[in-house]
Amino acid sequence: MRRLTMKTCKAFALGVLLTSALALPASQAAPAPQEKQGNISAEQQTRDKASEKRKEVIEEAVTAVQKTREALRHLEAGENDKALDALSLAIGKLETVIALNPELALAPVDVKVITLDLIADVDAVRKAVKEVKDLIEDDRIQEARLLLKDLASEVIVRVINIPLATYPDAIKEVVPLIDQGKIKEAKAALEVALSSLVVVDHISPLPVLRAEAMLDEAAKLADKKDRSKEENQKLEKLLTDAGSQLDLAEALGYGTREDYKPLHELLEEIKEKTSGGKSGQGKLFHDLKERLEKHLEGFWNRK
Repeated sequence: MRRLTMKTCKAFALGVLLTSALALPASQAAPAPQEKQGNISAEQQTRDKASEKRKEVIEEAVTAVQKTREALRHLEAGENDKALDALSLAIGKLETVIALNPELALAPVDVKVITLDLIADVDAVRKAVKEVKDLIEDDRIQEARLLLKDLASEVIVRVINIPLATYPDAIKEVVPLIDQGKIKEAKAALEVALSSLVVVDHISPLPVLRAEAMLDEAAKLADKKDRSKEENQKLEKLLTDAGSQLDLAEALGYGTREDYKPLHELLEEIKEKTSGGKSGQGKLFHDLKERLEKHLEGFWNRK
C-alpha cells in the first residue's frame, strides 16, 4: 500500500475550517452571486433550525444546572450552607420540570451551533477517502483517524440535556454528604452529575443545504419565460453547481451512491427540459426539493 505521510495529513487538515461562519470550497475562492446566495440560504436554514431547538429549552432545567455549578463553587470556597441553598433550589426546579413533563426523558438546557466546513473539491475528497481506507487496511488506525476527522462539511445543532432519570437523584444524594462534612465526596458527586449531561447532535450536510438553495434560485429562473442569454447561463450554472454539491456530499459519505442516483437523474431531467430557454418544470423542481428535504431530515433525526 502507498504510504500516506504525516505531511499529507496535515496539508489536508489545513483545508478544514472549524468556525461559526459558513465557508466556501477552495475551488470557489471568488464565488459567483448564486454561490453566495447558496451559503446565505444554508446559513439561514441552520439559524431557523437552531431557533426552533432553543424554543424547547426548559428554563427551570437551565436554572437547575446553574445552581448545581453554583453549589460546586460554594463547596470549593468552603461555603457549605450556600451550597446547600443552591442545591435546594436545583432540586426544586427539577421537581417542577418532572411534574410538568412526566414523560420527558431529556430536559434541554442549551443549544449550540457548530460549523465544520471543508475547503476541497470532490477529487481531493475521494483521494483522501481512498487513503483512509488504505491506512485502515494496513492497520495504521491513528494515521487514518487524523485524516478522517477532517472529512466533514456540516452544521451541527448541539442540544445539551439533563437526563431526568438520573440527574435529580444524583443531586439529592449530595445533600447528606455535605451535612456529614464529606465535602470531597460531595464535590466529586456534583462533578459526576454535571458530566452526565446528555449531548444530542442534529446534523445538516452543508453541500446538500447549498444544493437545495441553488435549486430554489434555479426554479425561479426556470419559471421565467423569455429569459435573456445571461439568465439562461445563470440557470445552467446553478444546476451544474447544485450537481457538484451533491457529488461532494456523496464523496463525504452523506449517503450512498444509490441515495444520490435519483437526485442526479431528476437534476439531469431538469437540465434537459430547461435548456434552450424552455421554461416551467415546477413539478420536477418540487419533486427534487422534496427528496432533498427527506435526505436532510434523515441526518437531522439520526441518533
